[in-house]
Amino acid sequence: MARHGQLRSPRPVSQLFKILAVAVASVLVAVVGVVGFTVYSFTTDYVSNAVALPGEDSVPPDIGAIQGGYNLLIVGTDECLPDFAAMFPGRCSGSDDGSINNDVDIVVHISDNPRRVTVISFPRDLMLPIPSCTRDDGTKTSAMSKQPLNSTYSVAGLGCVAQTITSLTGMQIQGAAKITWGGVIQITDAIGGVDVCVSGRIYDPTNTGLDLGPGMHTLVGLEALEFLRTRHGVGDGSDLGRISNQQQYMSRLAQKLISAGTLSDPTTLLRLASIAVKNITPSKSLTNPITLVQLATAMKDVPYSDIVFVQYPTLTDPSNPNKVVPNTSAASALFTALENNEALQLTGKVGQNGGVVEVTPSATPTPTSTPSTTSTPSTSTTPNPTATLPSSISGQTAAQETCSDGNLKK
Repeated sequence: MARHGQLRSPRPVSQLFKILAVAVASVLVAVVGVVGFTVYSFTTDYVSNAVALPGEDSVPPDIGAIQGGYNLLIVGTDECLPDFAAMFPGRCSGSDDGSINNDVDIVVHISDNPRRVTVISFPRDLMLPIPSCTRDDGTKTSAMSKQPLNSTYSVAGLGCVAQTITSLTGMQIQGAAKITWGGVIQITDAIGGVDVCVSGRIYDPTNTGLDLGPGMHTLVGLEALEFLRTRHGVGDGSDLGRISNQQQYMSRLAQKLISAGTLSDPTTLLRLASIAVKNITPSKSLTNPITLVQLATAMKDVPYSDIVFVQYPTLTDPSNPNKVVPNTSAASALFTALENNEALQLTGKVGQNGGVVEVTPSATPTPTSTPSTTSTPSTSTTPNPTATLPSSISGQTAAQETCSDGNLKK
């Protein structure tokens, strides 16, 4: 089986730089909701203490959840920032230290009612057409017939990544954000780390230095980055296996934010919001606090079973076994189901290329938040339609417990 992305062995420092982008993008899936919840929480307290004056106009109605569905693009890049350049001299002191690649590309799809959240990860080595894009200075780039997805940011920035994803999937991107790798350490530490499960020892001394035995581990700071970075330590050593490993991290991060009291701790909320402001570059639509509140409101009561993490389906590139190309047939089934707001039934493996294995669930926590009194319940009494996805689409729900499939089984 081809090990995508292993055409040549990159320098360890360069690999670390790429995974920093992976880590921060994973965290941003939850942080956008946290920022919105923070604004919502403190605004609600502020408004509830307001005093009505005689003749004063009434207070505007509650904002409520965003209307319709929403597609949020999350991009993690490998750029050299001044605060961190000294940590990576092998990457940030050479001739390529000004280049920026989008090594992590994730779309978070929030459906219309009934609300569901689907998190789609796109392989960085996906070969696809790149449309003509507009640069910041207003000039246009030339369309390209076949380039790796992770080169699109260097072509024309965040907007070009969004255009390319839209051309590939047909999904209109309403909001996008780029996040720096430096924030991942602060964010992970701010919530007290993320608990992950390991099945079989992860041993990757050369590339990441990671060495985790079987069992549960609370990852903080640099160790969390190493866990998200490791490719040779899980599954078959491929980039696709690594994505499955990252999805376990994202799933458990979502569970912690929802169920561990994180969203009810004002101190943690303020700290997370402050970190997010300093480390996230949003599209203009995400600078509106109302939009953030609406997104958080739309997502806050979605059950774990309806939070689904999937990989965009791919096939090995016939012209390069270390790259992948779109599996258009399987992708069409996925995006048709999302367009029709159908619940997703996964039939593929939880871990592409052996990245993770499913385990018997323990007492899985449930969301502690209660539905808003202003939310309108569905009036439909018919069962929600379900779409059975092809087995070529791998993934898991937040309700499933998975463990990283370490490279050492004994």
